[in-house]
Amino acid sequence: MRTMANRAALDAACAPRMHVERPRRATKLHRRMRVEAYFSKPAEFLPHDPAVTEVTRLLRSAIEHAEPQLQVEHVGSTSVPGCGGKGILDLAVLYPEGLLSRARAVLDELGFQKQGGPEPFPEERPMRVGSVAYGGRSFRVHAHVIALKSAERDELVWFRERLRADPALRQKYEERKRAILASGIQDPIEYCNAKAAFIADELKKRYPAG
Repeated sequence: MRTMANRAALDAACAPRMHVERPRRATKLHRRMRVEAYFSKPAEFLPHDPAVTEVTRLLRSAIEHAEPQLQVEHVGSTSVPGCGGKGILDLAVLYPEGLLSRARAVLDELGFQKQGGPEPFPEERPMRVGSVAYGGRSFRVHAHVIALKSAERDELVWFRERLRADPALRQKYEERKRAILASGIQDPIEYCNAKAAFIADELKKRYPAG
């Protein structure tokens, strides 16, 4: 059974089969951007899109402006320059002790929606979803609400930095993703489970035996 600390690292950028609650309100983040309804689609491999840097900056600015005690980290494949993947922008919305409810409320007020589907993250460690339009394109977003001082946060950042620092590892990760898709897997959950072993093996290196 996966630990909660590993779950986001294994599931980051994996869109579950889901229905989502329509946003009650889509607060404007920028003249060119607001959070809109999430949409699901089959797993695919897309080249890294440099536009995610600006999309992330705008989202981070909106979230941290709404609640300065929150911190936002860009994680997942879109946070790694040159790394291809499904193209979903993963955010770790980090809250200090006692601010979980506030973190959830901020995302809800900005227009993010609750995750649905058969295996949603629990509300004590939630994920919110949405999409934003930028540069004539639509970017799906997964906002993982995570305790600032947690193993989960540390593992997500560690794996991101490993990919950024090691081009060979990044290439192997991309090859694994392409191989999974080439095998005929298109369901997002099946795709996520298929690549989980790769991530788990890398996380083991963070805690070498002995």
